[in-house]
Amino acid sequence: MIKMSILVLLGLSSTVLLRKQSAAVRHWILAASIACAAATPLLERVVPVWHLPISSALFGSRVEPLALFIPVHERQGVPVGAVEDTRFVPVEPSAMRVVGPIWLVGFLTCLSFLVVGLVRLGWLASQSERVVNGTWTELASVLSRRFGLRRPLFLLQSDHPTLLVTWGVRHPKVILPAEARDWSADRIRIVLAHELAHIRRRDWLTQMAVELLRAVYWFNPLMWIACRQLRRESEHACDDAVLGLGVEGTAYASTLLDLARAFRRHRRTFFPAPAMARPSSLERRVSAMLNQRINRTPLTRPACLATVVVLVAIAVPIAGLVASAQAIATFSGALVDTVGRVLPGTSMVLSNAQNSQKHRTETDQSGRFSFNGLTGGEYMLEVDRLGFATTQGRVALSAGQNLTQDVALQLGALDETINIVDGPPPPARPGSGRRIEYTAPPSACSQTTVGGCIEPPLKLRDVKPIYPPAFAGSGRTVDMMLEARIGVDGFVNDLRVVTPVDPAFGAAAIDAVRQWEFSQTRLDGVPVEVKINVHLTFKGQQ
Repeated sequence: MIKMSILVLLGLSSTVLLRKQSAAVRHWILAASIACAAATPLLERVVPVWHLPISSALFGSRVEPLALFIPVHERQGVPVGAVEDTRFVPVEPSAMRVVGPIWLVGFLTCLSFLVVGLVRLGWLASQSERVVNGTWTELASVLSRRFGLRRPLFLLQSDHPTLLVTWGVRHPKVILPAEARDWSADRIRIVLAHELAHIRRRDWLTQMAVELLRAVYWFNPLMWIACRQLRRESEHACDDAVLGLGVEGTAYASTLLDLARAFRRHRRTFFPAPAMARPSSLERRVSAMLNQRINRTPLTRPACLATVVVLVAIAVPIAGLVASAQAIATFSGALVDTVGRVLPGTSMVLSNAQNSQKHRTETDQSGRFSFNGLTGGEYMLEVDRLGFATTQGRVALSAGQNLTQDVALQLGALDETINIVDGPPPPARPGSGRRIEYTAPPSACSQTTVGGCIEPPLKLRDVKPIYPPAFAGSGRTVDMMLEARIGVDGFVNDLRVVTPVDPAFGAAAIDAVRQWEFSQTRLDGVPVEVKINVHLTFKGQQ
């Protein structure tokens, strides 16, 4: 966003610094600057990256975030030990939840105005009568040859009292107001020359592209200023083109003022197309028409090419610019399990999201870790320890920031695979489906202050799913997976089917797994919940 603003501001500044140049030159430079600004997101992906050193003092004092990760069990108020998820949940920036909908509302509002204007303009054009003979067509033919236009021009006579606009690309149209039938030949020549200048310069296409870009970046005031300035320079450039045909400045100014007075008697209507007698820029245009010292030189092809080369040469390094502070950042804290005990000797990896650079460290005997020599940016944290889920989380660091934040690992998930074959159920084994009598021995994990001591559960009751009788002999094979949790009481809960299957297969699997029973899963001697993934394959026979 900052890079785009720099390029747009550069184009706006050029219109001021080059005020002695012609309006056509200023319009082209501003349009090319906006085009380069729009292309900045694409250029960032292909141009080389270079860093601009910035003093860390520019970033102000160090600000610590409220939290690095929010485990779901803490977020939902579940006490420690009742683990609700096996992964950290990255903290979502609360501001984005507000800014996103606000941006969308603004974008849709701006876009709707543009679309409604285009639809209304098209409807009025369809209701207008085409002018095929008379003074209008004769002068249009002469001026088209004078401007070197080869595209067919459509002159449309509308019933609207103030509609005098030009729009279209392949088949440009000039829509004339109702009173244009009674205009003199001199006025017709001036009006047609102005509108044909818009067509030759392709101003409508340029303006529509900028209007769409403004709808996307509606929150940036520079885009609104640039859009308005581009429209002004377009009108000035067309005025210069009319005067270049030999029209007297006083006669042109008089015609423009007469049109503005006539149109002022009626209510103004917005149309997404260049308007010749726009009141907001009338005074400046009249002053420019009467000023004999203004440069009215038309834009040449070498000047166009030179402008593009210069702007691209400026846009490419700006797109590749990455501001990096001279001060380094650090990230430190303690690695603990969900009971709160430290995890020494654990490998940790912090990867830069921008350049994939990896920083590795290992927790010390007290479970402390420290990543040093970091630059500002976004990082992904990965921790791998046996029995625990691989934890990934996002860490945002500002330049020069010293972030201290503890990280808690969640238990990994149990996995069980079951194959069910179609056919008569096998003979029941003695004790099948019955609960095994089991008395848990005293936990040895509770005697140490070091965390990570996991006592896995033992299945005390096992019930096998039955192939659905409704599909017996069909030869149908179904793969599915269930997710569930083994509670601190050993019973299976929160059971759900992950893969969509026929309800009969899902019911058969759920009915069996729901009857399972386990011994307690203990972490550091504390009973905890644990996630279990059950992979089932129903194998059909014919």
